[in-house]
Amino acid sequence: MADENDEKPICEDGVIMGRRLSKRVRADVKARIERLVEKYGGPPKLTTIIVGEDPGSQMYVRSKHKASANVGILSDHHDLPESTTQEELVQLIDGLNRDPSVTGILVQLPLPKHIDEKTIIGAIDPLKDVDGFSPRNIYRLFYGGETLSAATPHGIALMLDSIGWNDLSGKHAVIVNRSTIVGKPLVFLLLNRNATVTVCHSKTKDLPSFTRQADILVSGIGRRTSDDDPFFITADMVKEGAVVIDVATPHGDVDFEQVKLKASCLTPVPGGVGPMTITMLLQNLADAYAAQKESHSTPH
Repeated sequence: MADENDEKPICEDGVIMGRRLSKRVRADVKARIERLVEKYGGPPKLTTIIVGEDPGSQMYVRSKHKASANVGILSDHHDLPESTTQEELVQLIDGLNRDPSVTGILVQLPLPKHIDEKTIIGAIDPLKDVDGFSPRNIYRLFYGGETLSAATPHGIALMLDSIGWNDLSGKHAVIVNRSTIVGKPLVFLLLNRNATVTVCHSKTKDLPSFTRQADILVSGIGRRTSDDDPFFITADMVKEGAVVIDVATPHGDVDFEQVKLKASCLTPVPGGVGPMTITMLLQNLADAYAAQKESHSTPH
C-alpha cells in the first residue's frame, strides 16, 4: 500500500517537512542500491572513524550506521584512542583507500587538536569521500558538479528544489554562516541554481539590513544553548514571503512561531534540515558506489 505522505507537499501550511522529504529520498536511495547490487554484486560499505571519546561523535556515528543498514549499506567502525597520531590516522585511511570493499570513508569531526583536519580530509580518496569535503570534491562543486557534495548544504538545496525553488534566477539568498561544512558549500549549490548570494557571519555589521533583503534566508549561527535564550532571527529581520531555513540544532536560530507568520515556507527545529543531513550522506554513498563500480568496469 502506498504511503499517503508520498502524495503530500513538502511545504505544508508554511512548514517544510524535512522528515517527509528525507523518507522519500531514502526510499529512492534504497531502491537504487538494490539495482546497483543486482548489477555489480556485493553491497556498498561505509567505514567510520572516531578519534577520542566525544559522546556527540559516538551518537552521530551510531545514527549513520543505523540509517545505512536501513537502505542496504554495510558499515564498520574504527574507534581510536585520543593518543592516536596524525601519521597513524593517515596510514589507516590509506589502507581503507586501497580496500575495494570500502565504498565510503567518514572521519567524524572534530578531531583532537594535535591532528590537522585539512590533512586528514585531504588523505581520503575523493571517490570515497562521502562527506564531500576533499579538495577535489570542493573543486568539482566550484565548477557546478554536485556529486559527493557536503551533506547538510546539499540537503538544503534539495529542500528548495522540492518546494519548486530549483531555478533561483532573480532570487536573493542570504546565508548567515561561513563554515566549511555548511555556508561555503551552500554558496556554490545556490549559485548553481542562479541565485544571487550574500554571506553573513559573526563580523557582519547590521545583520538585519541583509536578512531583510533575502528571498531565501539560511541561518546557522547555532549559539542558543537553551530554548530560553533569545532568538538570533526574529520576525522583524525577515522579508514577507521569504523561505527561511534554520540549520541550527538543537535549539534553532529562528523564532519559529513569529517568523512563520511572514515566511512562505519555514523549516522547524527539529524535523527540518536535520533529517536531510544523514539522508544526503546515504545518497553520497550510493553515488560513490556507482562511480567506483563503473570506473572498475570501464576498459582502460
